[in-house]
Amino acid sequence: MAERWSPTSWKSKPAKQLPAYPDQGKVDAVVERLSSYPPLVFAGEARRLKASLAQAAAGEAFLLQGGDCAESFSEFHPNNIRDTFRVLLQMAVVLTFGAAIPVIKVGRMAGQFAKPRSADMEEVNGVELPSYRGDIVNGFDFTADARVPDPERMMQAYTQAASTLNLLRAFAQGGYADLHKVHQWTLGFLERSPAGEKFEDLANRLDEALAFMAACGITGATTPQLRETDFFTSHEALLLPWEQALTRVDSTTGDWYDVSAHMLWIGDRTRQPDGAHVEFLRGVKNPLGLKCGPSTDPDELIRLIDILNPTNEPGRLTLIVRMGADKVAEKFPPLLRKVTREGRVVLWSCDPMHGNTIKSASGYKTRPFDKVLAEAKGFFAVHQAEGTHAGGVHFELTGQDVTECTGGAQAITDHALADRYHTACDPRLNASQSLELAFLLAEELKRARLAKDAERRAAAAAAE
Repeated sequence: MAERWSPTSWKSKPAKQLPAYPDQGKVDAVVERLSSYPPLVFAGEARRLKASLAQAAAGEAFLLQGGDCAESFSEFHPNNIRDTFRVLLQMAVVLTFGAAIPVIKVGRMAGQFAKPRSADMEEVNGVELPSYRGDIVNGFDFTADARVPDPERMMQAYTQAASTLNLLRAFAQGGYADLHKVHQWTLGFLERSPAGEKFEDLANRLDEALAFMAACGITGATTPQLRETDFFTSHEALLLPWEQALTRVDSTTGDWYDVSAHMLWIGDRTRQPDGAHVEFLRGVKNPLGLKCGPSTDPDELIRLIDILNPTNEPGRLTLIVRMGADKVAEKFPPLLRKVTREGRVVLWSCDPMHGNTIKSASGYKTRPFDKVLAEAKGFFAVHQAEGTHAGGVHFELTGQDVTECTGGAQAITDHALADRYHTACDPRLNASQSLELAFLLAEELKRARLAKDAERRAAAAAAE
């Protein structure tokens, strides 16, 4: 990749999953307008996230990445933002107890507006229209007018992302994330769920620990980490005109950063080494993610790693594995062995959502909770067998009381999917299912930690 990079060099490469705008002049005008707007995030924040991800790659932290499948203009509301943030806080506390290491919180928020599609066109009752590609591109309603890609939607996406980030920063730094308020994080409907009861018990234990620390002089007044937290944003860098418009030179380093989010990832459909999306992201200094599906070739993966992280910088690249519960044990180990053998420093994260999407008997797209859990457990088991460490998880979830994924302790049935099926794209875990999953994964992390401690003790005893 010796070619010179610029924010527009992606245009010389073949691009998949981009909308066919009817008027390119209007697209260029919107991109020019956005290029003069303030950044949504700051380069220093992205560097701080990269440093934390480097810790996770070394097994000294754990990545929790989650949020909406595709953010909606119509469901934009401060309560929805708060509830998703709150669920991620709860999950982080549970995982921290299990792993006994810091948990890095990254939301699929404030920018997750575009979605890849399996086909350019969609047919309903004999009528064929362009596929819905997320609110930043076109409308969800199945009408000819709604489905025309409109570049002005990028302006609305910017406004919504800026407002969301403003609220997230207030929640993270303004006292809402104070560990002394952990009891207040429980959503109303969670109180009736088994996961809510377990979280209440954990919160009581946390109160006892905080009381002991306060007696030792460690309080929120003396230790800011107890009353505030770092929270970062991420999305799939799919709509390249939008990403180009929000790319800036950092005044302190002279490096290019995509200031639409702290972390960007490349999807399984757009990870071609010679493609436009890889070309664009190789030139920005943000921490990056790369989705690795069952068709990922080990040799091609090494090529992609070398394009996106040529200096082998820790924290730069997270490989997000999404194989499916039935394929993770077969398809993941060859990738893990190849990357480890070649000495590439990456963070391995598990996305157990996208490989487990099915169509229910009632016609709804759903994800069985048992399959989601099975893939996550399989991911941990592979790492255990290979002597490596699982560095993170990546979920599509919401703080709303939806019924989109079947199963879990709530025992959501196929018949119940219609009750509160609100997603515009893919099915999401609700708050109760998300918290239940966090407890189950915490057990996996605790087992891995105890096994690692036992190995260290055995090695120390052998050395004496």
